[in-house]
Amino acid sequence: MSRAIAVGLGARAYEVVVGAGLIAEAGARLAPHLRRQRLAVVSDETVWALHGARLSASLQAAGVAVLPIVIAPGEQAKSFAGLAELIDRLLELELDRGDVIAAFGGGVVGDLAGFAAAIYKRGIDFVQIPTTLLAQVDSSVGGKTAIDVAAGKNLVGAFHQPRLVLADLDVLASLPDREMRAGYAEVIKYGLLGDFGFFEWLEAHGDEVLAREPQALSRAVGRCVQMKAEIVAEDETEQGRRALLNLGHTFGHALEAETGFGAVLLHGEAVAAGQAMAFRFSAAQGLCRAQDAVRAERAIAAAGLPTTLGDVAGHPFAADRLVAHMAQDKKAQGGRLTFILARGIGEAFVARDVDAGQVRGFLLAEGATP
Repeated sequence: MSRAIAVGLGARAYEVVVGAGLIAEAGARLAPHLRRQRLAVVSDETVWALHGARLSASLQAAGVAVLPIVIAPGEQAKSFAGLAELIDRLLELELDRGDVIAAFGGGVVGDLAGFAAAIYKRGIDFVQIPTTLLAQVDSSVGGKTAIDVAAGKNLVGAFHQPRLVLADLDVLASLPDREMRAGYAEVIKYGLLGDFGFFEWLEAHGDEVLAREPQALSRAVGRCVQMKAEIVAEDETEQGRRALLNLGHTFGHALEAETGFGAVLLHGEAVAAGQAMAFRFSAAQGLCRAQDAVRAERAIAAAGLPTTLGDVAGHPFAADRLVAHMAQDKKAQGGRLTFILARGIGEAFVARDVDAGQVRGFLLAEGATP
């Protein structure tokens, strides 16, 4: 049983289909979106080894030729070098502007393939087939595409909406537990930023989501996608409400930059710690009750996710370096820091004029060195 959720963007509207068994249906679902019956599929080595044969069989059964481009796994692929290599591969396939690229993988593959689609021959269509929980509930929806640079995460990119998103819940069975927990950080984010009832449900049923219980997983992914679809339709290019989806990300991206965007701290783990820190910072500023920050932190920690700087084993953090990374954040304007803060659970807001000195003081109190 699948569910289609519309992202209402006028002539560029598309559906996010959430359900089980969608890879087996991919050929039939994608064929109507192809002018020529061929599809360039960008995937990483891990995903392609696990699921590539099933996707290929589905596409070929629908008469679609599969043109696979398999890249190395990991955040390091989201670089200028990785982008250049992917563009070269697309050119070797002689794709034209009537062709379509499929991003078949997690957030890294989606971001990289989506950005390549945005700039290849001034833009061609692409579809998302996300294979991680994080990608299904967040990065595959909304058209954000980007690569990382030395100064920070996702600082070079474009808004480029997919034509279709197929979120097959079955593929999550092969997801390592750590990746599942990292994705859950983005699930709980939706409750923390704007749906207290969903947050309460996750407090009671989060363990079922992490255990991949089908009904709980379907409800969680569906609710997250529905919330994101509504927000993107209202504010596609993040001029207003869409910025709320960055709850935890200003702190989190700085932590990622300091740990080298690698296996030390996964993106979802950084966002988890960042969300807990955003609530504690909000409480320290008198914006929300201390018990709200404690409750948010407890729910995040219950999923086995980090909530403090000290939870990142063996890695000290310097407050000045973290603040310097935050100054490079895409949301920073005029030398002032922008954070997503909270007046309570489910009541996030955009704070566009946060004093860097206050942030530095907070980080020192959190255990960072000067």
